[in-house]
Amino acid sequence: MTTPDTDNAANGAGAPAPQGDSQHTFIGLAPLMRLAFSGVDLKPFGAELIEYATKHPDDGNVMMDLATLLLLIGHSEPALATQMEALKIQQLYSVPTTAVPKIRLLTLMAAGDLMANTPLEFLLENADIALDLLYVGDGIPALPALPEHDVMFVAVGESDDNHALLEALENIVQDWPRPVLNMPGRIAHLGRDNACALLQSADGVVMPTSVRIDRKTLRKIANEELTITSLLPDGDFPIIVRPVGSHAGQGLEKITSPSAIADYLMGMLSDEFYIARFVDYRSEDGFFRKYRIMLIDGQPFISHMGISSHWMIHYLNAGMADSPEKRAEEERFMASFQFDFVPRHQAAFRAISERIGLDYVGIDCGETTDGQLLIFEVDSDMIVHSMDPVDLYPYKQPQMQKLFTAFRSMVANTAALVPQQSSSLS
Repeated sequence: MTTPDTDNAANGAGAPAPQGDSQHTFIGLAPLMRLAFSGVDLKPFGAELIEYATKHPDDGNVMMDLATLLLLIGHSEPALATQMEALKIQQLYSVPTTAVPKIRLLTLMAAGDLMANTPLEFLLENADIALDLLYVGDGIPALPALPEHDVMFVAVGESDDNHALLEALENIVQDWPRPVLNMPGRIAHLGRDNACALLQSADGVVMPTSVRIDRKTLRKIANEELTITSLLPDGDFPIIVRPVGSHAGQGLEKITSPSAIADYLMGMLSDEFYIARFVDYRSEDGFFRKYRIMLIDGQPFISHMGISSHWMIHYLNAGMADSPEKRAEEERFMASFQFDFVPRHQAAFRAISERIGLDYVGIDCGETTDGQLLIFEVDSDMIVHSMDPVDLYPYKQPQMQKLFTAFRSMVANTAALVPQQSSSLS
């Protein structure tokens, strides 16, 4: 069996192909996503993984890599089925690293798609921290004992599917034998309605009220049986609507009238939605600017800045790669971030850190016309990475290394908090 060339695409984080009857060496998310991000066709490699898995049905590593590959090429249903088959075989996966580990980080994971967990693999590529991924939850066999580790990180993301698991983990981690990063009870409060309740009164923060409603209620608004103001005390049309559980702008639309809601529902199968007032945050030049900022141990670090003529910005659709002017502005913004943007919003960052209460969390945000921090989303499972082509984005690597170093320092500092004890899972 042969694997794609992962040396360049994964910065050396690739794994050798299995030979003969040897077990497949786990590759993991970061190398596979690097390949997909760089335009490599993963389907031939997927076919090889399927062939190998057919001959070695008890190899959890190959099944998990196959599940990840299927998610990356958009085959969600077979991917999740394959993932669960892998988890019945094996619950613990060790991410390869080229460095000699000094610290062992155990990460608790939930079954699910690429947005189900905090993608720590990108933060720890080739670091001197060994990363072990332990999957837990309904239908997944429990390990009789925990692997040795210095710090535990709860990577399970907020979602309806994960709420019961987060609640159960909150009780378990209270007596965890090692320091814990990202307490599960705090993660459970990151839903859009809960997050806005926590943050909208914070100094320097604007986060419009987000209300979760069912399809029937949304249809009543469309039929003008209910007014928007009866549900959103801070606004009227236009509003933004999105299905509960959606990511990356899927199903997100700006609605300007009740009649437009009826048209929107015709194309949506979801039963529940979030609604919030629309905030026009465009700058004087007519462009919208959105920032992804990570709070690590309370300190802000910039991940990217997207610039677009459309209000709904995602970095990949903002045309950054096609515009030297946009990239030049992003470079200037990143260079001045710590001595310009951060001081201007220091009170907001401090309030967000204190109220959210997580060691590691991401913020997608903009700025209002009067200079306040406009929060779109707060979540623990946002992806940050260094996969952008260096020839187009040479300025990004130093900034991402600052972010990665801060995360690794937080783990190392946390590991030094308590003496070693034996660990067990009950």
